[in-house]
Amino acid sequence: MNTSARYLLIILGLIISIHYILSFTHESYGRATSLSNLKNHLYGVDDDYITFVPNPDAPNAPSDPSEHLAIDRRANATFVILCRNSDLEGTVRSIRQIEDRFNRRYQYPYVLLNEVAFTDDFKNRIKVLTAAKVEFGLIPHDHWYQPDWIDEDHATKGREKMEADKIIYGGSVSYRNMCRFNSGFFYRHPLMQKYRWYWRIEPDVHFHCNINQDPFLFMEDNNKTYSFTITMYEFEATIPTLWGEVHNFMKLHPEYIAEGNSMGFMSDNGGEKYNLCHFWSNFEIADMDFWRGEAYSAFFDYLDSKGGFYYERWGDAPVHSIGAALFLPRSRIHFWDEIGYEHNPYTHCPKLGKNWANGRCSCDPGRSFDYDGYSCMSKWDRFIEQ
Repeated sequence: MNTSARYLLIILGLIISIHYILSFTHESYGRATSLSNLKNHLYGVDDDYITFVPNPDAPNAPSDPSEHLAIDRRANATFVILCRNSDLEGTVRSIRQIEDRFNRRYQYPYVLLNEVAFTDDFKNRIKVLTAAKVEFGLIPHDHWYQPDWIDEDHATKGREKMEADKIIYGGSVSYRNMCRFNSGFFYRHPLMQKYRWYWRIEPDVHFHCNINQDPFLFMEDNNKTYSFTITMYEFEATIPTLWGEVHNFMKLHPEYIAEGNSMGFMSDNGGEKYNLCHFWSNFEIADMDFWRGEAYSAFFDYLDSKGGFYYERWGDAPVHSIGAALFLPRSRIHFWDEIGYEHNPYTHCPKLGKNWANGRCSCDPGRSFDYDGYSCMSKWDRFIEQ
């Protein structure tokens, strides 16, 4: 063997040795130069179609190597789920879907709230689903249960009438507790105090599309405060006196009404009558500093003092929606076309541009609720385009 060939073999040996040393000592280098990765680049295999096998000895470890990629910025945000121990299976399904479609990459924390203590089985089943921080909270008694000052005879008569009229949840006190809690208390919970942004999730909902951006950072960077995916009409029989009390509050506090507000979405006649449109609040991504602020705090306290959560069946959806519509400029309310979302029986499926294809959505755009006769989406479109 001549001298040139020997030198060539020595150099080749050094290169191979350095490659193996870097492969063992630098994980990212090893992944980037692996045969499987080189094959994927050669044949155009998309990472989304590769199946990754998690380490069974590390149940909370990320199961997808892409989850090791650094996220250089996160918002001060959390998911919040109001649920009971009996909601375990539905809660598992919801978290599994939001993890698969979004949070496995970002690992935003979860706060789960209940009016009674969560069982150990519930906690263990939830914690295994994510590498993100999960906290379980007990709701303070005064934040959940019917206040002592409510006239129970009056409240009972209201429930009995709604039951007779076949109004959904018409006879339920616990449903009313939930509506009042979501309207004015969830953001006050000790576990929520350290966060600014929240994404509300309920048991047994479905996320039909990959979420390819961070919605929290979008809200923060674009001066948005409240956002939704579905808007619809409220049952008028559940809120017969709500709009009258809203009018009374507006007269007492005109200083809180925002310039460029969304009254034109809520009313077809300049605010004289409520058209019943509201944002469906089982999906919300919003800024809790708004709920904690002076205007909404005064608004909620005023409504709460009237007893309508119990004498009627005021829901958190119209209360939140009216608050956001009155106290925010319309530019700070955002509609998420690209987030495919289902809460039985209604589904929002993306239709704009390439959102459906880019999100690899599993829903049928032709069956989206957006322009159903019971939806208020066409009203929102016309209003926002004015």
